[in-house]
Amino acid sequence: MRQQKKMPIMEIFGPTIQGEGMVIGRKTMFVRTGGCDYSCAWCDSAFTWNGEEKANVLSAEDVYNKIQEIGYIDNRRNFNHVTITGGNPALINKPMNDLIDMLHNDDVKVGLETQGSIYQDWFLKIDDLTISPKPPSSKMETDFKILDDILNKLHEANVNFSLKVVIFNEEDFDYAKYVYNRYKNYNRNFYVSVGNPDPYEGGDISRRLLNDLKELWEMVLNDPEANDFKPLPQLHALIYDNQRGV
Repeated sequence: MRQQKKMPIMEIFGPTIQGEGMVIGRKTMFVRTGGCDYSCAWCDSAFTWNGEEKANVLSAEDVYNKIQEIGYIDNRRNFNHVTITGGNPALINKPMNDLIDMLHNDDVKVGLETQGSIYQDWFLKIDDLTISPKPPSSKMETDFKILDDILNKLHEANVNFSLKVVIFNEEDFDYAKYVYNRYKNYNRNFYVSVGNPDPYEGGDISRRLLNDLKELWEMVLNDPEANDFKPLPQLHALIYDNQRGV
């Protein structure tokens, strides 16, 4: 019997409410993969790539079974959507493709968030795809040739995708305007979101995040170039602070 290919998985949890991006407010399960080709300065899930925690190496079937195990109440499925995030899930090819097929065969929709640095053909199967290129505050540099190619493929295949940029300062906001103008002809939703600069901070962080959201709203409201921007909070951080697995 041929051995199944496996993938690094940091956590599987839910159902919870999606806290950001194009399906904000949606009830969903989460699958968080390990490994990333970036190392963003403010990454709120650095444990997926910095060695703090060890990933579980699982097959697509293992992941599917775990989702089923924790996603049922009284023998009834308590979800119909799964969000795949990381790290960068785009580092994974065959087992991720298999997982998506399993979920779709079970009538479950699949969302994905990735930074647009690596392309996989299985992107074309994603129901809600968020491309989130990283702004200057991340200390990462966007390869726009790669991003151009990815977005062209998604657009030509009519994939349901959006763009999202996390904003920490005015330089990030200028970057967001550049990204928007570069791809505005695709006529896709463009989200800007407040970031969480300290994912290890304890206690109630809601007031700080709301102040940041107010500043982001002011940036959008006072800039004619941002008329199509949709500024969003991180709902999960407002509700659960920096708690994991929610």
